[in-house]
Amino acid sequence: GCHFGNDLISFILYQYHHQHVTQPLLLKQLQDLGVELSSGRLSQFITDDLDVFHDEKDQLLRTGLSVSQYIHTDDTGARHNGKNGYCTHIGNELFAWFSSTESKSRINFLSCLGQGSSQLYVLNDGALAYMEQQKLPRVLLARLEDITVRIETASALEIWLDQHEIKAKRHRRIITEGALMEGLLPQGIPVNFSIVSDDAGQFNVFDHALCWIHAERIINRLIPLNDAHVKAVDDVRDQLWQLYRDLKAYKLDPSAIQAEDIKFRFQAMCSTKTAYLTLNLALKRMGNNQHELLRVLDKPYLPLHNNLSERDIRDYVKKRKISGSTRSEAGRKCRDTFASLKKT
Repeated sequence: GCHFGNDLISFILYQYHHQHVTQPLLLKQLQDLGVELSSGRLSQFITDDLDVFHDEKDQLLRTGLSVSQYIHTDDTGARHNGKNGYCTHIGNELFAWFSSTESKSRINFLSCLGQGSSQLYVLNDGALAYMEQQKLPRVLLARLEDITVRIETASALEIWLDQHEIKAKRHRRIITEGALMEGLLPQGIPVNFSIVSDDAGQFNVFDHALCWIHAERIINRLIPLNDAHVKAVDDVRDQLWQLYRDLKAYKLDPSAIQAEDIKFRFQAMCSTKTAYLTLNLALKRMGNNQHELLRVLDKPYLPLHNNLSERDIRDYVKKRKISGSTRSEAGRKCRDTFASLKKT
């Protein structure tokens, strides 16, 4: 279909998407090798007629979620066409998947989880339980109590909300989140599916677990004002890392006695009152996150940190620093696709 063979096209895709060679340098390299190729044709090879790769990326998420008990997730900035945007990473030891969007809301994250299959919004008892947890007004909950609805598009859901005179942005957001979560269950995501993150609010869905490395950073960032503060911070960090080492040992050989001991020591650490008020507040915050930080006691297969997602997304950031932002939808789609395939 063109003057150039598959070997050359494969070389171009590999150099640009995998080795992060910029387009001007790649064009110069090809011309030095004796290939008569224009910059426009090179750009077409990089972004056009790559549906076979995009299809593989879509199958990647669907298959990865179907065989996984948990995922890591994180996001980073991703400017597109002169506007700020975000790239969300979803993955674990088996796969990596990237999606660039204009938003990093919880609705966006749930929509990302549903990609690769038709979007589905389901209003049922499970969705109502989520809405109650998010403090949707009881009057509105009572109106929705006996309603069971399956809606297949976002625009149809907006029409349904208008018909039921639900106009407040917060109420519409909570209902959409609950409907999206329940819509993911028929698509193969179990209700006890675990999500490991850095405590960003948009990822707090399903069975949420927190990264211990990010939790410790709150303590590590503190600036002590005197020797008493320094000693208090050092003592707390020693206790925290000892708990971390014990959790690593627990994952290898779980026992109920050890789980109770770790839970007791964690609560004791978080309730410690020191002369350093800021440290006390940080410990209180950590104590409020006990359920998410100690999920590994109930699920020993969960990781204790979110480093895998941090490492995967670093490659995307490196590409962004080298080549800048994307301009076309095809370019943004290709960057997500090849980042997903490369890190997988």
